[in-house]
Amino acid sequence: MVIDVQRGFVNRHSEHVVPQVVRLVELWAAAGQPVVLARFHNVPGSPYERISGWTRLRTAEEQALVTELEPFVESAAMVVEKAVSSALTEDLVHVVEERGWTDLVLCGIDTDSCVYDTAIAAYHGGLRPWIVTDACASTGGPEVHEAALLLARRNIGSTQLLTVDQVEDRLAGQAPTAKGTCS
Repeated sequence: MVIDVQRGFVNRHSEHVVPQVVRLVELWAAAGQPVVLARFHNVPGSPYERISGWTRLRTAEEQALVTELEPFVESAAMVVEKAVSSALTEDLVHVVEERGWTDLVLCGIDTDSCVYDTAIAAYHGGLRPWIVTDACASTGGPEVHEAALLLARRNIGSTQLLTVDQVEDRLAGQAPTAKGTCS
């Protein structure tokens, strides 16, 4: 599951992760695994605006997925449109249940909000979340990214964090892969 790799979230702290996300999606798709893309929309009157005063990601340009991911939209199992941080929306839960997915492999921007919140929602929903650490970044910088990973290790388990190389090894059959997994 690619979470919020959108033009409005790409900055000097997060731009380095785009090639890693694309690499992960290419590996995943080549293995015949389903890809889900999530896109955040900051709607007027949202808590982000009312409470935090944050009004970005309102324009179509900011909300657009990065150009490098556009080729995957048509073949995606689903494109999640969301106005909250977690990508585990009611519609996605329906798809997860319908397809029998038990695991979600997560990557994207921001590690500390949308990726982390999706992992926690998946965990509490009885799914096994996997966070691909080098395919995630925070617009707040590396220290914010690392803080989120620290919380993820504590709250979903350190074994649930892996790298793109580890995913590649598992897809190549060098390590067991959980049945019913979605990225």
